[in-house]
Amino acid sequence: MLSEPRSGRLAAWGNALLAGLVSPDDAVLAVVGEDAVHRVEGLPGESAPVGLTLALGRLRTLGVTGLRVALPAPGHPLGLSGPPEFNARALEAEEAVICHGAAFGLVPQVYEAGPEGDVHTEVVWHVLPVREAPPADVPSLGEAERELAEALREATEVLSTLDVAGSGPVAEAAIDAYRARAARGLEVLAPGYPPRAVRVLELAQRVGLLVSLAYDNGHGGAVSASEMAARGAALRPVERTARRAQVAAYNAYVEERERGVR
Repeated sequence: MLSEPRSGRLAAWGNALLAGLVSPDDAVLAVVGEDAVHRVEGLPGESAPVGLTLALGRLRTLGVTGLRVALPAPGHPLGLSGPPEFNARALEAEEAVICHGAAFGLVPQVYEAGPEGDVHTEVVWHVLPVREAPPADVPSLGEAERELAEALREATEVLSTLDVAGSGPVAEAAIDAYRARAARGLEVLAPGYPPRAVRVLELAQRVGLLVSLAYDNGHGGAVSASEMAARGAALRPVERTARRAQVAAYNAYVEERERGVR
């Protein structure tokens, strides 16, 4: 949850490029991030994988006007609309990008090679047909913001009672890294997104930080099976809420276009 999903970067910066708010070079640089290279396979009219710049331009000519995100998990097809074949691939990857304006979806496949500390990461986005239908279980920005605030409050209370809230050097290092990222002024979303989407995504990331620290902090004070079960019961709905909010934030650009705000 702490790491930004690749589908989020592709959707956000792809939307900014489609809107003419960033250059192709800037968009591709932001999408690739710390990976070595991204390619797109299965584009109509292309017999081999192509680079992101060509792929985004081709998607525009195919009628794509915006990009949405899906972050599915077992039992929760968040952001998906079918068909089953695409949903299965997206669930396996735990993320996908859905095109708006043309019935295509993109699912990433990640390849890593090299020793620890010097890992070379390549990503291939597979283009597949999707069903044109409303995405599953995606809340509005307002709903996501309210749900996040409530989930954060409830989770903090439960985890504090179980003595498993983030603590110790590992947790402190993670919090310091999060604060340093915010202090550097890194863009949470690409240009063109409404301020509320930025706010919701930032809050979702903070909630995700809490969930990750609680999971990674060992057993803490929750030593009995019942206490461990209580911690899991407290974290699962919070994690689900944070994922829903992430998707709502990334999809806000397309949602505004559909409402005629843009």
